[in-house]
Amino acid sequence: MLVSLLLAFFLLCVGMIVLFIIYVWLLWCSYPRSSSSVIDDHDQKSQTPKGLSELELKKLPCTTAIDDENDLLKGTVCAVCLDEIEIGQPVRLLPGCNNHGFHLQCADAWLSKNPVCPVCRSKLQFPNDHHDDQQRSSPPLTTSPESLC
Repeated sequence: MLVSLLLAFFLLCVGMIVLFIIYVWLLWCSYPRSSSSVIDDHDQKSQTPKGLSELELKKLPCTTAIDDENDLLKGTVCAVCLDEIEIGQPVRLLPGCNNHGFHLQCADAWLSKNPVCPVCRSKLQFPNDHHDDQQRSSPPLTTSPESLC
């Protein structure tokens, strides 16, 4: 009786060790063996441009929020800082995505890291790219003095 109990305990331990070895082997097989694939992924990520340059930021339209019935920016919330856009604040407009507007500083901080609209994630179109299409689809903008932009 004691021998059969010890044999059962021994076989149970051997079975658990075998299962553990199979588990470790499966984990080892699921990871890449060479570090070159990890380096290649890192190189691809570092080669993609992260954001817009200062020159590209200056090409984007800029305006101020004014107290006008046609002004769509007054009273809206900046999606970057979640603060309301108030009258007289400089605002950056992003063409190519329904002219979403954000505080100038917020938009520049976001766009220097991400070249997409914070709201709709569409890629930005610069005013020189589709100038004719933009004039037809968007209302005329009151641009601010260059000192604000």
